[in-house]
Order: sequence, then structure tokens, then C-alpha cells
Amino acid sequence: MPDAATAPALKGSAAAAVLLMLFDEDEAAQILSRLEPDEVRQLGYAMYDVADVQVEEVNEALDHFVTKAKKRTTIGYGATRHIRGAMTKALGEERAENMLARITPPTRSTQLEMLKWMDAKEIASLIEAEHPQIMAIVLAHLEAPIAADVLQLLPPEYQEEIVYRIATLGPVSNEALDDLEQLLLRGNMAKKQGGASQRGGTVEAAAIMNNVRKDNEQRIIKALAKRDKMVAQTIEEEMFVFDNLIDMDDKNLGTLMRTVDSSILVVALKGANDMLKAKIFGSMSARAAQAIADEIEERGPIRLAEVIDAQKLIIATARRMADAGTIMLGGKGNDFV
Repeated sequence: MPDAATAPALKGSAAAAVLLMLFDEDEAAQILSRLEPDEVRQLGYAMYDVADVQVEEVNEALDHFVTKAKKRTTIGYGATRHIRGAMTKALGEERAENMLARITPPTRSTQLEMLKWMDAKEIASLIEAEHPQIMAIVLAHLEAPIAADVLQLLPPEYQEEIVYRIATLGPVSNEALDDLEQLLLRGNMAKKQGGASQRGGTVEAAAIMNNVRKDNEQRIIKALAKRDKMVAQTIEEEMFVFDNLIDMDDKNLGTLMRTVDSSILVVALKGANDMLKAKIFGSMSARAAQAIADEIEERGPIRLAEVIDAQKLIIATARRMADAGTIMLGGKGNDFV
């Protein structure tokens, strides 16, 4: 452990861990119960790391907390109760309820939140015998990497069906959430009434598919295309967008750039970030890159719709070349699409 004079000040999760260690178990438990799973995990690691913290570091953590606390207000504490009370006094109970129903931010189902605390195998085991619609609702409420793990643990014959249902998922009715609640209750979760939920869509489906192994991805997309070509195409488009070109290696990116008309590239790069521009210029000859950069500089404002269309043309070209085996589009880890 460094000397007190040289030890760096504790910040972030380390400082929070020190404060948490100063509370008794019941007080610490109340704080932890209000945190997200990742926050609890991070604090748990930090608490072990600071178990032998020095007195000076504890004092620094406390000073840091007091300084930040002084800058906070209490306006948000009890806000829901205060707003409801004021509305009721001003409008009467019935009118206040109607107004609050329209303006109160939606709350997420506690049962769906509890899924965050389960690993992929537990979730797959819980839903593997359920209807694909229930599977889709559950996966649509998970983080994409976890959802992808769960998807791959479910029966292969259901995987395409599940992805399709996620991609076409509309608002989830209270009745469907009631069914899901009963399912989660059978998994020994605490009951709490849930409300309507809006998740899913092709973006969510694409995010999940981007975390699926390459062999499973190709099989599912192929099956989706047979079922609904438009949905499959939309998911594929969401899976690889113009910004993903930065994941390509210079050789493949250079091959792609040589097939793209310079006028299209100039428009597409008008909407690109500096890192992607540098990556694309680095895959070209110095003369070609300078010519494109000069033309971009000379062009005036371009409509966003034109930029998006130009970027889509380049992505479509990249897909055709990838399908023909001419290039490889950088994918997940060592995979390619």
C-alpha cells in the first residue's frame, strides 16, 4: 500500500465502496437494493479492493462525498408524491388521475427487471417450453449480448421464429405481460403488476443478431428471408451500417473504395465522423485521399437524405462484394460477414 502522502485519492467505485463499508449491513443492503446488477457487481469488486484502505483515504472519500452532496438539491426526493398531491388538490381526484395517466413516465415491469439478475442458462431454461411470443418478449427486454446467448441456448427450430417476432414486435399488452408475470412467478420471482411495454423492432433484432455466432447468424437470417424477405433485409441493413466500415481492415476497405464512384464517396463522407474519414483515407493512395478531401471541403451543405442514400449505396456495394467473396466485412471478433 502506498504512503498516505503518495496514495492517489480514491474516486468512483472505490470511493463509493469505502462509504458503503462504513454502513452496517442493513443500511448497506438498502443502498445495494436500489442499484442495477452491473453496479452491484462493480461495487462488490471494489469493496474487496479497499478492504485494507488507509485512514487518510477514508477521510478523502468522505470529503469527496460531502463536497458532492452539498451541490445536490432535494427537489427530486418524494417528487411523485408531491406532484400527485398538487394535481389532486388543483383538479380533483378524477381529473387528476386522468391527467397523471397521460403524463406519468412509464415504469418497467419489476419481473422483467429481475431478468437482469439471471444468467443466460437460467433464462433459457425458464422460457424454453413457452410460446415463441413469450420468448421474444423476454429477449427484447434483455441487453443484446445476453439476449444473443439466450437465443442460442433455445431450440434451433424456434430461433428464426423468435427473431422474426422480436423484429415485428409491437406494444406488449397487459394480458401478455400478465402471462409473463405468471411465468416468472413460477421461477420463484416476487409478484408485482406490470404495465404495457414497447420493445422490439428490427433495430433490437439486429442488435441481438450482431451478438450471435456467425454460423447461427447465417442460418437464422436465411430462414427469416424465406419467411419475410423484407424483415430479413431490414435486419441485415441494421446489422451493418456505414459506420461499421471502420471495422474493416485496410486491404478489404481499399478494395471496396476502388469500386465506389468518387462523387458518391464525397457525399457519403460528408456525414461521416473524423475517425471513419481517417480510416477510409488511410486505405487509399495519398493522391486519391487528398482529392476526395479537397472535394469534400469545396462542396457546400448537402441534404441529410442525400448523405444517407450515398452511404446506403456504398453498403449495398460492400454486401454484394462480400457475397461474391471479393471482400470480407469485419464482424464480431474473428468472424466475418
